[in-house]
Amino acid sequence: MDLIYHSADVLLGTFKDVLPIIGVIMFFQLIVIRTRIDNPGKLAYGFFLVVIGLAIFMIGLEKGLFPLGEAMSRQLTDADFLANGDIPLLEEIKKTGTVYPSLYFWTYIFGFCIGFSTTIAEPALIAVALKAKEVSTGAISSWGLRLAVALGVAIGISLGCYRIVTGSPLHWYIIAGYLVVVCLTFVAPKMIIPLAYDSGGVTTSTVTVPLVAALGIGLASNVPGRSVIVDAFGLIAFASLFPIISVLGYGIISERIANKSRRKSVRGT
Repeated sequence: MDLIYHSADVLLGTFKDVLPIIGVIMFFQLIVIRTRIDNPGKLAYGFFLVVIGLAIFMIGLEKGLFPLGEAMSRQLTDADFLANGDIPLLEEIKKTGTVYPSLYFWTYIFGFCIGFSTTIAEPALIAVALKAKEVSTGAISSWGLRLAVALGVAIGISLGCYRIVTGSPLHWYIIAGYLVVVCLTFVAPKMIIPLAYDSGGVTTSTVTVPLVAALGIGLASNVPGRSVIVDAFGLIAFASLFPIISVLGYGIISERIANKSRRKSVRGT
C-alpha cells in the first residue's frame, strides 16, 4: 500500500510540474497566435503519456538507480575491499582513516565504465548524433560522435572520482579544462565547434545524471574526511566539460585524416 500511495503522490507532483508547460502552450496557441488546437484529443493523450512516463521514471530513480549507485560506491570504498587481504593496511585504514588514492583504482575504473556505458545509451545524444549526421550529409559520423562524447564523459567522471577521493579543489580542474577547450577551439574545424559545445549539454540528461549523482554522493559519504555537500557534487560538471574536449579532438583528428587521404589521392592521380 505504501508503494501505491507513494506512486500516486509522485504522479500528482509530476502533473503539477508539467502543468505550467501546458499553460504556456495553451496561452500562446489561443491568445497570441489565436488559432484553435488541431487534434486536441491526441494532444491530451500525449500529455497524459508524458506525465505517466515521467512519474514512472522518477519512481525508478528513487527505487533503483540512486540506491544502485550508492551501493556500488559503498562496496568499492569498503576498507576490507581496499586492503585486499592486507591485515596491517586494513587496521591502519580503520584506525587512522588514512586515504590512499591508489587503493581506489577500481572506483576510477567503475566511474569510467559507468560514464561510457550510460552516455552511449543516452537518448538525447543519440538524437543529436543522428541529426548531426543528417545535416552534414554524412561528414559527421553518428557513431564516431557518440563514441567521442562517451569517451569524454568516461574520462571526466573517472577524474572526478579521483578528485573526490583526494579532496582536491574542484575549481582548478574546471579552469584547466576550459583552458584546454579554448586552445582546441582555435585549431578545431569550424563545423565541429558548435556541436562540441552542445555535446557537453546532451550528456547531462535522463540516464547519465542519476547514476553519476548517486556515485558522487556515495563516494563522498564513504571516503574518510569527505563532505557530502562540498565533495559529492561536481561530477556532472566533469561530465559536461570533458565531452567538449573529446569532440573537439575528434574533429581535429578526423580533419587531419581526411586531408591526408585527400593528399594521397591527389598524388595517385
